[in-house]
Amino acid sequence: MRRPPRTTGRRGALLGASAAVACAALTACGNSGDGYAAVGPPRPSSATTARPTGGVTLVPLDAPKSQDASGTSTPTAPTAPTARPSASKDAKSGRSSTHSPSPTPTTVPATTPAALSWSTPTRKPTTHRWCEDVTLTFHNSGGTAVRSGTVTFGTHIIGALGIDWATIESTEQLPVPIGADARKQKTWTVCVDAWRVPLGMHIETRDVSVKWL
Repeated sequence: MRRPPRTTGRRGALLGASAAVACAALTACGNSGDGYAAVGPPRPSSATTARPTGGVTLVPLDAPKSQDASGTSTPTAPTAPTARPSASKDAKSGRSSTHSPSPTPTTVPATTPAALSWSTPTRKPTTHRWCEDVTLTFHNSGGTAVRSGTVTFGTHIIGALGIDWATIESTEQLPVPIGADARKQKTWTVCVDAWRVPLGMHIETRDVSVKWL
């Protein structure tokens, strides 16, 4: 009977080690009673495999949401750009946006000249028949005061039968100044020559003329 050839050396040692490992694996699997050795990676369990049961819907992304006081999220609307106030331009240019009304020019009334008027002379006899007291009241209705002037009296010489024999004039100074819209009263004693008024005659100062500046 022929013996199988013996493998010696390093190669024989490697073959022996491989056979021992294979035998140990068979022995461990044999303990379970199946007699098979597990080869390759384990299969995935069917219980862990799941697939989607419904259709897939694509939803677009919404704008950022803000949360109000009640906890509900609401979309945040984009804010519109705010216009710059025009006051900045006025401030740079030094102008004010508030327009103040223009002052109303004051109308100065025109000054009117003095306008003098006077009353009818009031006469009063004196102790001499050739003299009498004459009173006048002056009124300046103008816008300027009377600064100077004269008043001229016309004295009539009346005879015993009422005949007007003559008229004698005399001049006196005005009681100045007489202001604008002012009144002033003055009394003068007007006399004529005594020989012009003989016994039984008298005088009457009836006429008055005034000049003023």
